[in-house]
Amino acid sequence: MAVTIKDVAAKCGLSISTVSKAFNNYADISAETREAVQRAAKEIGYYPNAIARTLKTNRSYNLGVLFQEESGTGLTHSFFASVLEAFKSEAEKHGYDLTFINHNIGWNGMTYLEHCRYRNVDGVVIVCANFYAPEVIELVNSNIPVVTIDHTFANRSCVLSENVEGMKALVEYAASLGHTRIAYVHGEKASVTENRITGYYRGLAASGIDCNPDYLVESVYDSPEAGAAAVKALMALPLPPTCIIMQDDHAALGALDAAAELGLRVPEDISIAGYDESRLASLTRPRLTTVAQDTDKLGRQAAVYLIDRIENPRTAGSEMAMVPTKLVKGESIGPVKK
Repeated sequence: MAVTIKDVAAKCGLSISTVSKAFNNYADISAETREAVQRAAKEIGYYPNAIARTLKTNRSYNLGVLFQEESGTGLTHSFFASVLEAFKSEAEKHGYDLTFINHNIGWNGMTYLEHCRYRNVDGVVIVCANFYAPEVIELVNSNIPVVTIDHTFANRSCVLSENVEGMKALVEYAASLGHTRIAYVHGEKASVTENRITGYYRGLAASGIDCNPDYLVESVYDSPEAGAAAVKALMALPLPPTCIIMQDDHAALGALDAAAELGLRVPEDISIAGYDESRLASLTRPRLTTVAQDTDKLGRQAAVYLIDRIENPRTAGSEMAMVPTKLVKGESIGPVKK
């Protein structure tokens, strides 16, 4: 015979309604009671029925994750994988599952919004996407709770890395070692790109360095090949830079390879830096100078904002969390060569 919620109530010595509220995370149920109910359910082998819970609470306890990373690395991308792991961990603490949102589902192409409704998600976190795409804007403007990471919308909560300050600190560090010809290879158009370019300009200005427009080069994120090509183009300039900041650590790997192909020593002949502090940064030789982003804080705060908007729609506002970055001084930036 199947174990029912009545059996859990009898085991705990509580009413069925109290047990039901404990399973559904009602605010008027204490943490001690909730733990007792969960412990009793586990002992007798009872698991709440997800469909029944959805009918009772009008929530699916399912969060959508919009993650459309264009470079092809997908979930192997170390930065986004770390952010998603933190988001997943925090969501699970609150009893939520995750569903990845796409618009190419099996037999039927769907918009992001249609897929969210098809999967009946309670809310969506947008971790990586073309935030300017009509499909994304349609989702953001819908009645589904949305939280974004590293992009701001006027009517949605967001979690941002301090990219302006992170890049500014990196430029100032290079300048403190005597570099005045500092190039920045940035990624394609996005809020994070615009903020880092702003930080680059501010770092130059704070160091009393005029900006050379030839030293600001657009490339793509997460591509060692693109990074290598950008470095070769910069070093072919009549007055090449003495320090090159790459758009991320993966691109910096390509930059290191390009320097070797050109017969340049790092950092003696050319200084190179990355961004993101991926696991690779500590494995390169020389060890890569980079900027660390707090991926755990980014992911967890996004989950907290989203769940608050779902569970407390009347009191949750459109909030913004700014997560500090940290300059990681490796060995790939050295004093400028005299």
